[in-house]
Amino acid sequence: MRIVIQRVSRASVRVEGKVTGEIGPGLMVLVGVGTEDTSLDAKYLADKTANLRIFADAQGNMNLSLLDTGGEALVVSQFTLYGDCRRGRRPSWHLAAQPDLGNKLYQEFCRCLAEWGIHVETGIFGAMMAVEIHNDGPVTLALDSKGV
Repeated sequence: MRIVIQRVSRASVRVEGKVTGEIGPGLMVLVGVGTEDTSLDAKYLADKTANLRIFADAQGNMNLSLLDTGGEALVVSQFTLYGDCRRGRRPSWHLAAQPDLGNKLYQEFCRCLAEWGIHVETGIFGAMMAVEIHNDGPVTLALDSKGV
């Protein structure tokens, strides 16, 4: 499983012009699910997301987590994180999970994050979405549950 985390002052996602998720300060999380992923990958990355110390403390150092700040998370499915661009000019999606597994593990990631007490907003799995992100920093990190 691959995620891209962006620290944001606010973020929102719209589907067909309608807001489906919106947060204030916190994390924008793009989630991609691979063919070999399981619930363990979703749990690992949700735990990492909740506890990652990327928010500033009183001295301006990145020492606080989403849990420490009481921030929110906007989680959006993003199968294109598994785009393979090594050959040719058109990405291959063979490493991305099929929609049934992708949706299951995307929902599992959201559930695990919410179990930490984090308010989670979402997009709609498989929909064409317009995401508005107001980066804070900017701070952007890519994580892979397989350590790649």
